[in-house]
Amino acid sequence: MSARDDILAAVRGRGPASRPLPEVPDFASGRDDLVDLFAAALALLDGTVIPPPSSGLDAWLSTAFPDAQRICSAVREVSGNVELTTFSGWAAPAEVDVLVMRTPLGVAETGSILLTEDEVSVTTTAVLARHLVVLLDPADIVDNLHLAYRHKAFREAAYAVPLSGPSGSADIGGVTVHPAQGVTALTVVLAPRDGAEQ
Repeated sequence: MSARDDILAAVRGRGPASRPLPEVPDFASGRDDLVDLFAAALALLDGTVIPPPSSGLDAWLSTAFPDAQRICSAVREVSGNVELTTFSGWAAPAEVDVLVMRTPLGVAETGSILLTEDEVSVTTTAVLARHLVVLLDPADIVDNLHLAYRHKAFREAAYAVPLSGPSGSADIGGVTVHPAQGVTALTVVLAPRDGAEQ
């Protein structure tokens, strides 16, 4: 046995006994007004939460974004005029005026929504489009990030990131400017899934 093996054996023999890792609490508040908490948190970041438009999403989009020429829809509830499959590369979505997508998760604590490649195959679309409209089932809102990270997307998706926004930047005087970069407006529509979606 070499000196190296002797040293490693001695280290292994003197190590502490293994023990289970401590249980990490989920820090859930137990509150039942998660939609209100989510809306308030997102409003602090200059985002907006709205109920499903009575006129329908297509009609609402034409009113909310009257100057939009290129609308990319990743949901069947909205008929866009730009297909995700037509993007030639990661930078191509910069020409999109409005992206409409559905998120599998909202976080009340932070006003965040979850983005994976399952929702938008070209994930840069969610940060390069001018406006982001996100459909969120109120039943998919969780209390905090501890619970959010238990979502299956963080185990199964190749790309999973919580987004809040639009992004802001503050100068030394503490004046925050929205947007600082990327998406100009983030609107979350509280739209329950129709049952056929997974």
